[in-house]
Amino acid sequence: MLQTLQRSETQSGTAYIDRGHRGETVVLIHGVGMRAEAWLPQIDRLAERFRVIAVDLPGHGNSPPLGKPALLPHFVEWFDRTLGELETGPVNVAGHSMGALIATGMAATAPRKVKRVALLNGVHRRGDAARRAVEARADEIISGTFDREAPLARWFADDERHGEAYALARALLDVVDPSGYATAYKAFATGDSVYSDCWPRVTCPALFLTGDGDLNSTAEMARDMAAAAPRGAAVVVEGHRHMVNLTAPKAVNEALIRWLDQEVDNDV
Repeated sequence: MLQTLQRSETQSGTAYIDRGHRGETVVLIHGVGMRAEAWLPQIDRLAERFRVIAVDLPGHGNSPPLGKPALLPHFVEWFDRTLGELETGPVNVAGHSMGALIATGMAATAPRKVKRVALLNGVHRRGDAARRAVEARADEIISGTFDREAPLARWFADDERHGEAYALARALLDVVDPSGYATAYKAFATGDSVYSDCWPRVTCPALFLTGDGDLNSTAEMARDMAAAAPRGAAVVVEGHRHMVNLTAPKAVNEALIRWLDQEVDNDV
């Protein structure tokens, strides 16, 4: 049975989990098909030192959908609006997968609202074959005939199929709204290059973390983005794939703490 955490809602209905309340604010954005509980290991650890807000993407969890069509810039606008409704001021933003693309968009379009940015398993300028494959999956999901088990084979190694991380991801996929999933996946499939040129202009501390076994959000992508960002750092967790925040929570949490301990420009 899926463990769900208590939520609040913004004025426009975005559902979010709010923990901690000490120190700076960290906002977590999950990936397509998930919900805020996909950050459970990070919520528990980061809330010891920070205020942690984990949002449900539109059409996921308890958040209302954006409507159709909605591409990556619409999700970035949604997130910007959500921060305004939360009245957080400048925040630290960490996104996973689709959430990483939204975090990129915020760093590109509203840099004064972002103190630090972290991309976990973030995709960046897919190759032609990878783009065709992900767009085909998006079309399949939109058709309504998608296989909810298929992503798990990409996200986890065979020896992880009986672990708690796999069980959580499977439970979240089982309850995701098909329409919300399809809309977000289309934005994810077409969004890898929308803000990809921004990194030389992003001057805040920027973390790019992935698993060495993630064939879609690759270590090469993480290193390329880190090399382009003035204060970029790449972390590649050996022996893990796409859901590295769940399968290697200790390593991921340590990397996030180091990122949050970096000094920022006082003008932000």
